[in-house]
Amino acid sequence: MKTGTRGAAVVMAAVALVLALAACGGETGNGPGGGGGPTIGLLLPDAVTARWETQDRPLFEQRIRALCDDCRVEHANADGSVAAQQQQVDVMITTGVDALVLVAVNARSLSTAVDKAAAAGIPVIAYDRLAEGPISGYVSFDGVQVGRLQGTALLRAMGDRADGGQIVMMNGDPTDPNTALFKEGALSVLDGRVRIGKSYDTYQWRTETANANMSGAIAALGPGNINGVYAANDSLAAGSISALKANKVKPLPPVTGQDAELGALRRIVGGDQYMTVYKPFGPEASAGADMALAAARGENLDRMAPDRVRASDGQPVPAVMLTPVSVTAGTIKDTLVKDGVYTVRQICTPQLRAACHEVGLT
Repeated sequence: MKTGTRGAAVVMAAVALVLALAACGGETGNGPGGGGGPTIGLLLPDAVTARWETQDRPLFEQRIRALCDDCRVEHANADGSVAAQQQQVDVMITTGVDALVLVAVNARSLSTAVDKAAAAGIPVIAYDRLAEGPISGYVSFDGVQVGRLQGTALLRAMGDRADGGQIVMMNGDPTDPNTALFKEGALSVLDGRVRIGKSYDTYQWRTETANANMSGAIAALGPGNINGVYAANDSLAAGSISALKANKVKPLPPVTGQDAELGALRRIVGGDQYMTVYKPFGPEASAGADMALAAARGENLDRMAPDRVRASDGQPVPAVMLTPVSVTAGTIKDTLVKDGVYTVRQICTPQLRAACHEVGLT
């Protein structure tokens, strides 16, 4: 998309959001014309990572409804654009939301927008990614532990290649603060055990970028010289695996992931991907909703946020830090299926019927 066209699209999206919020302002909430409960803004970063729209958003909205039947959630997705998300924050401020839950596309670039919201008296809850600026609360998972789980699983899957074998590291978006934490945790396990043949950063967590980078790694290292792939999340795993298959790499090396996407679970059952990291969406969405509603009502967050993180200004911020879970083929049933995230029928397509039976899903 050309720059001018993209800029116009961002402006049009912002205008559409203004009109949408204005149209429903008279129904509930404290926005213009409202007389009910608080209005909570929810700003998501992209649609590339499936969890934002299929898990986090509906679970967040469900929790708000359970807590407050006259509250309203206003939602927008930036589609990976910093400019769009900045516009969306401006719109939320203009329409007078009572609290803002933000998954920042780029933490540093959004700091000015967080400053604006705080100056307008709107508390900002950083969700999943630690935003910069004067945030009021934070909910996420231990990113270093996520990386440790990935690194540990990769070594286990590599077997006798775990000592001295060669891997490719497909890291996440360097503008996402979590990326550095995942990498730190993974390297704490992998350093001294394996050789890192190639390492890539993947802007906007794009599957197609991971695919291109993996093709480059195969060309540089040789198809028979990749013994494992550290992929920071499931979309990067998907791109890496498709490149390995296109280049006829057999057998496929073990590949890690994160986010427990449905496609990843199918790849794990089918043997293409070794593992993913499940970050239970329900507890994270519930904690984010609880904190946002409390902040919107001017309540202290200490009771519901027992942890502390350091904000960009060095000040301690109330936080909820949750525990991630490593998932392989043999543990899907006791984790994601047990928690009701997916059903066996969703995971076990007709093509995977035999594989599902073999791993104990059916």
